[in-house]
Amino acid sequence: MKAAFFAITLALSSGFTHAACTGSGAFSYCTDNSGNSYNVQRIGNQTYVQGSNRHGDTWSQNSQTIGNITYHNGTAANGNSWSGTTQRIGNTTYSSGIDSRGNPYSGSNYTPSGSYGYGEDD
Repeated sequence: MKAAFFAITLALSSGFTHAACTGSGAFSYCTDNSGNSYNVQRIGNQTYVQGSNRHGDTWSQNSQTIGNITYHNGTAANGNSWSGTTQRIGNTTYSSGIDSRGNPYSGSNYTPSGSYGYGEDD
């Protein structure tokens, strides 16, 4: 589940986005078709992402996975903070949190068995 949190976060924030990454499992550099570029660093159960959008605005995300729950927090390109969780139960991933405008969000995504979407490398 190395990159599932990231694929989910991108899907929630900017529509479904396909990322192209280079590097190792511990450190990668990625770009996507929305004009984002970002560095991803993985240390144990924690992942740190720092990136910029096509306008040069920077953003960051920190995630920690404990069991089947991943806790996320970050700073959006507008400078505001956000936080949330994702939890995978069977073939469904549940997400909830507070976006960078202070609005609550929640939702779920069903992924058929054996199909994990873009960015997944289990």
